[in-house]
Amino acid sequence: MNYASLKSYQREYRDSFHPNLTLRTHRALSWLDRAEQADDDLDAKFIFLWIAFNAAYAVDLDQQHRELETVRFNQFFEKIVSLDDEQLIYEQLWKTFSTTIRVLLDNRFVFQPFWDFHNGRVSEAEWSERFQLAKKRAGNALAKQDTVEVLSVVFNRLYTLRNQLMHGGATWNSAANRDQVRECTKLLATIVPLVIHIMLQHPDTLWGDAHYPVVDN
Repeated sequence: MNYASLKSYQREYRDSFHPNLTLRTHRALSWLDRAEQADDDLDAKFIFLWIAFNAAYAVDLDQQHRELETVRFNQFFEKIVSLDDEQLIYEQLWKTFSTTIRVLLDNRFVFQPFWDFHNGRVSEAEWSERFQLAKKRAGNALAKQDTVEVLSVVFNRLYTLRNQLMHGGATWNSAANRDQVRECTKLLATIVPLVIHIMLQHPDTLWGDAHYPVVDN
């Protein structure tokens, strides 16, 4: 599933979509298209994929500004998984990326409390304890094949990497973070098109107002 096939479907059916869905998917697909052109630059590809995901899922900031990102991820993934009639995300998580997910969960460099420790916000014992608890939580979700919980945990790790890149906390093309950038990009490159596909297949679902609506001059 890629930009070309998704855009073709969107063009054919968008006239019957709610304007919010049309705008969300139009924006998300534009960034997915750009991401697919960045195979030679993993940092750029990850950033473009994240923007595509954000275009698809984010709701108006004023409505959600008090909620934690983790809560917003969980709410969105509950909706997406419940609408995934073809079990596409389930198939990818458990058949293609189960090993990748376990490796990612063991990577302290995409666990925000690890960086909070190095920035003097929490103690070494505290971040280490939280890391073990998070791994246990994720392990339980993996054992139960709880797709929503696993997606929520994984995207919290991806969000840490997103913050590092978007806020200048890493060097471009750095050897220090290649493993996590490579694996996280593979995950996003698979999940984001599936999310857009599921949204396109359910035009009657309420997706909420998009960030920054189009305003006529």
